[in-house]
Amino acid sequence: MNKLSQTIVEAIRDKKGRGVMTLDLSIFDGAICDTFVVCNADSTTQVAAIAAGVEEKVREELGEKVWRVEGTTNAIWVAMDYGDVMVHIFQTEARGFYRLESMWADAPTESFPDE
Repeated sequence: MNKLSQTIVEAIRDKKGRGVMTLDLSIFDGAICDTFVVCNADSTTQVAAIAAGVEEKVREELGEKVWRVEGTTNAIWVAMDYGDVMVHIFQTEARGFYRLESMWADAPTESFPDE
């Protein structure tokens, strides 16, 4: 796992994000990025807090700014684009509905236990 992905995972876990996992998409030709980081939270407030925490920690520790953020208005699914890494922060019900991980079922994954 690269330093950016590791920092993102740490930031998510700092804000008590659950079901944290990374999907390595670098093995797929034409994939939108190299890595997806996916997690969920039970409330829109926590989804927004996780997104803010990721943005802050990555900026402070790595000096990188997020390229684009979508979904903060309703905070049901926030997508953050860091170029080679995409972060998907779902409200728990939305993650179950969209099942993003199943779209990339062949991708190598790494899961991080909930604390």
